[in-house]
Amino acid sequence: MKRKNPNRIFSVLGYAALFVTIAVIIMVALLVYDLADRALNGNDALIAVVMLTVIIFLALICTLADGIRRKILVKGPVEKILEATQKIASGDFSVRMEPIHAFGRYNEYDHIMENINKMSAELAKTEVLHTDFVSNVSHELKTPLAIIQNYSMAIQSGDLDKETHDKYANVLAMTAKRLTDLVTNILKLNRLENQEIAPVREEIRLNEMLEQALLRYEERIEEKSLELACDLQPVTVHSDPAYLEIVWNNLISNAVKFTEPEGRIFITLGTENGNAVVKVEDSGCGIPKEIGERIFDKFYQGDTSHAQEGNGLGLALVKKVIDVLGGEISVESEVGKGSIFTVKLRGENQ
Repeated sequence: MKRKNPNRIFSVLGYAALFVTIAVIIMVALLVYDLADRALNGNDALIAVVMLTVIIFLALICTLADGIRRKILVKGPVEKILEATQKIASGDFSVRMEPIHAFGRYNEYDHIMENINKMSAELAKTEVLHTDFVSNVSHELKTPLAIIQNYSMAIQSGDLDKETHDKYANVLAMTAKRLTDLVTNILKLNRLENQEIAPVREEIRLNEMLEQALLRYEERIEEKSLELACDLQPVTVHSDPAYLEIVWNNLISNAVKFTEPEGRIFITLGTENGNAVVKVEDSGCGIPKEIGERIFDKFYQGDTSHAQEGNGLGLALVKKVIDVLGGEISVESEVGKGSIFTVKLRGENQ
């Protein structure tokens, strides 16, 4: 059953009230004219004076009534809205407005107030995210920069033996790479969020792409003596290979990173309801539920000890890429038993 629009009902009632008011004024004017005509025996001059007086009186009453109506129904809400928007414009995002009418009987001003409340809440969230972003970037830059400064000074001193010198140089190279990765990920994420780079879709054999991605981590998998099992069915998708490389590199890298030596990684590729489904499963440390809910947030790291290197941008970047490509990503995890990341992409004919 179609629900009635309360605003439309109130609008009709408003027009009806205006119509009745005008009709009453005209009727009163006609009655006064008739009475004046009878009382003054057709004296046109006096009748004109009486009618002018009556018209001025009725106009004053209407003006006064309209002024009261505007003050209550228009000026009051507009002043409240103006005051709220001025506070928001000055940076106060805690502003919340109380609608005049009960829910279900809202007029246009009530809806504007509700929209202002939503806007203020979103701006408050954005402000928090912006502050956290700056804080996290500063934190992520501070540590590697301190390492680079300290180790560079030690190398410049010339007091190191060759083994220590080479060790410090290696640390500098790895730290510089970490900084490069951080800046690259920030730029990629920023461009994606601002929609500056659109995906260039082409036909991709997803099983072959995953095989190539796994080859890049072959050495690290062997170093940790990890068991790698794959079940990759031939699946073709129409997507952007550069975007998908970001997804597979991050998911496989995390699986290798967080799986203990002699652990197991299992990667599958198949189809479900016409969609390509990729699952990256590991037997690593797992993710607590409260962390899993925020795992795709920027700079959020499940490993709060920072024992594992990372900048907390990888999965945020993956999530944004999947969103841009029109897919889905989810995680299932249990502490001590590992994690399963599931990616769904539109199939070739979707």
